[in-house]
Amino acid sequence: MAFLPAAMGYDRALTIFSPDGKLYQVEYAAEAVRRGWTSIGLASEQGAVIVAERRKVAPLHDVINLEKVFIVDTHIGATFSGLGHDGRVLIDYARLVAVRHRLVYDEAIDVELLVRYICDVKQAYTQQGGVRPFGVSLIIAGVGKRGIELYRTEPSGLYFKYYAVAAGSGEQTAVGYIEKHYRKDMSVEDLIVLGLRALRAALEEPLNVERVELGFIRADEKVFRKLSVEETKSYLEKAGVTS
Repeated sequence: MAFLPAAMGYDRALTIFSPDGKLYQVEYAAEAVRRGWTSIGLASEQGAVIVAERRKVAPLHDVINLEKVFIVDTHIGATFSGLGHDGRVLIDYARLVAVRHRLVYDEAIDVELLVRYICDVKQAYTQQGGVRPFGVSLIIAGVGKRGIELYRTEPSGLYFKYYAVAAGSGEQTAVGYIEKHYRKDMSVEDLIVLGLRALRAALEEPLNVERVELGFIRADEKVFRKLSVEETKSYLEKAGVTS
């Protein structure tokens, strides 16, 4: 009797485990994340920063108005790597959860609680027939009950808290660069510069305002905001990544 390859047949249905205990559809979703645009999150005692790559997919594409950093609630921001349509749906869901929490409890939702809601949905889509996993990882930063918090969600429904994290095609290079230069006491401005330099190292080409979008939150202000084009230009020059 001839033996078939290990993945033969087991990747055709989401609810079937392979003999070695894997769900291949979930692993394929993780591969979609690894092939996505690079996203970086950094956090310190003073605040958190999100840096997201943007790409021009067509000659007439208006990249400046392409949104890759999202305000989920006043105190929470997010970005994603992987399938853009999956990311958009989960961002909209996160915003809806945050609004409902304010209406019901008259207070801002905790960052980890919001992440858990998102991951509950992602996990549910790994155990039902007729659906597929979300091929996207979200990087979420905000101010919660324990201060500044930074999380990354996985297609499987797992989530972890980080000091700094990256996702997408440049993840390994970006993380390697950050590990050499990161400090827990860095200011928000220093985090932005570090994030831009890590993205520059991951992409191996100069950055400009069309290639990157930035957002940040300070621990004392507790308000997530996105940088304008002029502010982004200033930090690109400060980081020395434009040429």
